[in-house]
Amino acid sequence: MKFDTIESAVSDIRRGKLIVLCDDEDRENEGDLVCAASKVTPAKINFMTQFGRGLICVPVSQRRSAHLHLPLVNPTENLPVSHCNFTISVDAHKNISTGISAADRAQTVRVIVNENSRPADLVRPGHIFPLIGKEGGVLVRSGHTEGALDLMKLAHQPDVAVICEILGKNGAMLRGAQLVRFAKEHGLKIITIKKLIEYRRLQEKLVYRVVETTLPTEFGEFKMIVYKTKIDDKEHIVLYRGDIKSRATVLTRVHSECMTSEVFRSMRCECRSQLDAALKKINEAGVGVLVYMRQEGRGIGLVNKLKAYNLQDTEGLDTVQANKRLGFKPDLREYGIGAQILVDLGLRRIALMTNNPKKVVGLTGYGLKIVKRVQLEIKPHNATHQY
Repeated sequence: MKFDTIESAVSDIRRGKLIVLCDDEDRENEGDLVCAASKVTPAKINFMTQFGRGLICVPVSQRRSAHLHLPLVNPTENLPVSHCNFTISVDAHKNISTGISAADRAQTVRVIVNENSRPADLVRPGHIFPLIGKEGGVLVRSGHTEGALDLMKLAHQPDVAVICEILGKNGAMLRGAQLVRFAKEHGLKIITIKKLIEYRRLQEKLVYRVVETTLPTEFGEFKMIVYKTKIDDKEHIVLYRGDIKSRATVLTRVHSECMTSEVFRSMRCECRSQLDAALKKINEAGVGVLVYMRQEGRGIGLVNKLKAYNLQDTEGLDTVQANKRLGFKPDLREYGIGAQILVDLGLRRIALMTNNPKKVVGLTGYGLKIVKRVQLEIKPHNATHQY
């Protein structure tokens, strides 16, 4: 499939044109129409409803959502469906009728993008659905919301976009080659989030080293580096051994924290055993890297993780079922920051120690080539068999 360059898409966004933004075929493999909110017209909204056929949403930055008092919808009501940060829906307070027409929705978008607008200029609920993008954009979360906002920044437009999923005439999502044909039919540029990640990665990074020291462990002596990011206050840790820059392929583990297992020796999961096994393998190999990511409980945090434990105990649910019951996707872990850390370490080709194929997808698009996947098989016991 032939895609356009990021530069050409940014140019069209700047000129007020719509483009098609696709995500990875290993993710949703879907496409959205995207345009700058600052360039919105009733005709563009009408095009989205007529040919996009999906839900028209308005990605906004965290700064903009706070300025307009756009609170998130209760997570239990939105995350299982779309894993998007939906706020309460809105309409413009003035100069509209019912709010649903193309002209009315364009007016609402104009109110959202106007720097002089105030919370009272919007009525809640309404017919436009704002989405709050994550700070760091596609380098942190490779979604259409973040991709659209990154395009606005690259095009020097305000931090508000308009997007709409693209469906076929039969109501099914268009994917892959279907999206390419759609873009060609309507004369639109088409790009991928993966290419947008690559484009941004070449120009900026979100991680930086804070301190490095030597750490003797029961598995051998490692170098330890603490990384921080420009988008939050989390401190991620690297343990490495040997000359990692000289190896063509480096044995690598990206591991998410698990306090209950690694600190308190919980028998509910095998996280500590996997951590120990990874460090042992790296020590035996003589060269390797472990990145310890601060994202507890598959990304849902310690409190929700313990709530999931209670559901497992009282209702016999497994981890995935319990997370869904709490209103979360089965796995909210993100690996963009981990990928940036690996790149900063000088790695390009890695042998990834993981049992999770989705982690492989999460690390691609950053100039990293995963040469092979090395499974960390841990013998289960009674408490972890179902896990």
